[in-house]
Amino acid sequence: MEGCEGICELSVKGVYLVEVTEGVATAIILESKSGNLVPIYVGHLEALSINQAFNNQMAPRPLTHDLLMNILQRNEISVENVIIDEMIDGIFYASITIRKNGVNMEFDARPSDCIAVALRAKIPIYMSEEILEAEAINPERLEGAEVFDTLL
Repeated sequence: MEGCEGICELSVKGVYLVEVTEGVATAIILESKSGNLVPIYVGHLEALSINQAFNNQMAPRPLTHDLLMNILQRNEISVENVIIDEMIDGIFYASITIRKNGVNMEFDARPSDCIAVALRAKIPIYMSEEILEAEAINPERLEGAEVFDTLL
């Protein structure tokens, strides 16, 4: 598809309200360097956290992902990478790798948590090329989608 040799770097294009068969859902739209779009549907609270990080906004009180970043920083732990690397029964799976004292530790995590942390840590989001190829959508599917506004 785009020659990213198995793992592709993506960025967050935005957080949107998208029409689906069941009504309206919140979706994080990821975009590859070649312009491929992949929606990841998340709950409203996850969308709020991701949208705030995407727009460089701060809540009056720390949200869960802000708290996590504060704990990691205070303990001199860096976030190395996040990767969305599996799709099982229509559900994305991801992992996050952190580093302390030169030792990497990988943890299973929801893609929404990985994206929220990646935005706060200012690190790239990766996706397996196989999943990107299978899940990329035609941009026309986003016609009529509305930008998600924060609730704070």
